[in-house]
Amino acid sequence: MHTGLDGRFQAAAKLHPQKTAVICGTEAVTYEELDRTVTGVAQWLLREGLRPGDRVGVLWDNDITVVTLYLACWRAGMIALPVIWRMKAPELAYIIGHATPSVLFAHPKLLPVATEAQASSGHPCRILTALPEDMPAPDEPALPANDPDWPALIIYTSGTTARPKGAMHTHRTLAATTEAMWGIGPSGIGIAVTSILHASGLYCVLLPTLLAAGTLVLVPVFDPVEVLDAIERHRCTNTILLPAMAQSVVVEQLKRRRDVSSLQWALAGGDSVPVALQTQFQDACGLPLREGLGMTEACPILANPPDGLRPGSLGVPLGGGEARVVDNEGRLTPDGEIGELVVRSPRNFVGYWNNPEETAAALRQGWLHTGDLVKRDASGYYWFQGRKKQIIVCESYNVAPQEVEEVLYRHPAVFEAGVFGLPDTVSGEKVIAAVSLRPGNQVDEADLREFVRRHLNDLKVPVRIYFLAELPKGLSGKVDRRVLKEMAKV
Repeated sequence: MHTGLDGRFQAAAKLHPQKTAVICGTEAVTYEELDRTVTGVAQWLLREGLRPGDRVGVLWDNDITVVTLYLACWRAGMIALPVIWRMKAPELAYIIGHATPSVLFAHPKLLPVATEAQASSGHPCRILTALPEDMPAPDEPALPANDPDWPALIIYTSGTTARPKGAMHTHRTLAATTEAMWGIGPSGIGIAVTSILHASGLYCVLLPTLLAAGTLVLVPVFDPVEVLDAIERHRCTNTILLPAMAQSVVVEQLKRRRDVSSLQWALAGGDSVPVALQTQFQDACGLPLREGLGMTEACPILANPPDGLRPGSLGVPLGGGEARVVDNEGRLTPDGEIGELVVRSPRNFVGYWNNPEETAAALRQGWLHTGDLVKRDASGYYWFQGRKKQIIVCESYNVAPQEVEEVLYRHPAVFEAGVFGLPDTVSGEKVIAAVSLRPGNQVDEADLREFVRRHLNDLKVPVRIYFLAELPKGLSGKVDRRVLKEMAKV
């Protein structure tokens, strides 16, 4: 059994050399072609003076180039440093200065951002806009013998509450993601709808597909038309979506039905997945939208299994992982009571890059403290109750934004919803909401507040609801409650 990422990929390439490995638009490469290019890029990096352990930044769209760079880094013993293309120059500058990559591969259209960020980062790194063309001769220089416990990836958190942190994964922890996903093998055709520079696309689609000798289909930038057309054209079998993406897919599928019967499972995560959306997805696409939970530090963690869907729950631990619910003192809470989710898993990250304090706070006695509030039922299913740092405290009562959003999503006029708290001199915090409406639908604030009141107690009813054409999204595509909060303060 190959425990290193490169060993697993080479084994797949040896068994299936002529099989299509990656498809992106009109481009496609076989395992043999990809394997050959990966070796050339890995040797080029070493010839240019980089050494095992050096960081290689990647600022790109979903593209075969990204797949090649990931695999080349791992073959050369280097650490891949993926950066989502939505980042602004100051955000990228912080990562360059903190992770100190030796080289940054930036898509040509992102060169201005990369150049500005590099100039202000305080760290000189070489910027390249394409894969090298002058590949070394075979076996020159020699490639290192990878250790499965070498660092393979530094992937930065979204930084919604503080400075982003660089979560480090080894070859072993990343390879373990393949054991968690359901039934992906050589016949699997995974479609990466979320960015493969983000945890969800990398952990849940790219790695389990390519390490199992399946075929990876890439959508360069999310578009529901392209997603549905690609599923139909390539007979894709599995994917992961953010809730906002799933909403758009449902709307587009209802406009013009595609044959998506090849899909064996569709997972949704990254934020709370409304039960109403799960029902709509089932009706539109003919299969359940299975909610799960993952994070940059350990993905995937929980999911609704194929043989035990419970809409509204996060599911059960996946692939050898263990989960517990604990109170603020670290004691186990009884089933049905809310506490923090902690996880022990072969997929847990090994620490934050150059950040021992945060590492010690997150990893304690082998358990990852997620910051997610959940409760566990008697059957072992976990139910999301909110983020510790997002809970709204109104008259000493804890209000989870996701609970209010869940109700708002039930209204037929609501397309997106975001709920947050603002300071209040009387109640401590007050509940505020922002929504965008479905095209052609209308509802006023009073009616929408009354709709929430019919489902929740008065403390959870938003005192104000803002109507926006579109809700702001973070780098990963999730509704950004922090931006909504800042907008409401103005």
